[in-house]
Amino acid sequence: MLNKLESKYFATAVKMDKAFLSLLENKDFSYITVKEICEKAGVNRSTFYLHYETIGDLVSESVSYLNEQFLAYMNKNKEAFFSGLQKCPLNELFLVTPEYLTPYLSYIREHKRLFRTAVENTVVLEMEKSYKKMFHYVFTPILERYHVPEKDRMYIMAFYIRGLMAIITEWLRTDCKDSIEYIITIVQKCVMQHQEENESR
Repeated sequence: MLNKLESKYFATAVKMDKAFLSLLENKDFSYITVKEICEKAGVNRSTFYLHYETIGDLVSESVSYLNEQFLAYMNKNKEAFFSGLQKCPLNELFLVTPEYLTPYLSYIREHKRLFRTAVENTVVLEMEKSYKKMFHYVFTPILERYHVPEKDRMYIMAFYIRGLMAIITEWLRTDCKDSIEYIITIVQKCVMQHQEENESR
């Protein structure tokens, strides 16, 4: 199987991605076949198997690709974001500000069928690796601002990643019916409660 970052430059891989995402808009993942993907992409089955071993591989790499696109989008505005991060008082700085969460949650809702398929098959598709990479980008600047020791960061990041993944998973299971603003308040309540418990010890 070719890695997405290697195969994405081939026109056939792009065609298969687009075909799969198009099919996913109207069909559940479990009902999509390799034949349908190939027919819609205009490629033969041997070409599909040159890039992927299973449709699950295509799903996993499609999510990774979407995450890469999201990070590229965030990078366009990173100077303004990091500038605001440095100016924000520490007592007002949380790991889950609306500025962080709104673009990400909007992105998930826009591609909710794909992300729902991913979270329903998290273990098989090894999605935690993909999320870790993305959240590392999101959380590291704030952990640095708090001067969190390097050896502590992987544990703190693991706590927040799994917590956010759990909330996002439940949101996706309801077809993202609750507003983004509401989900942000839920995440912030969880984080602030955890911080208050730590401060009271």
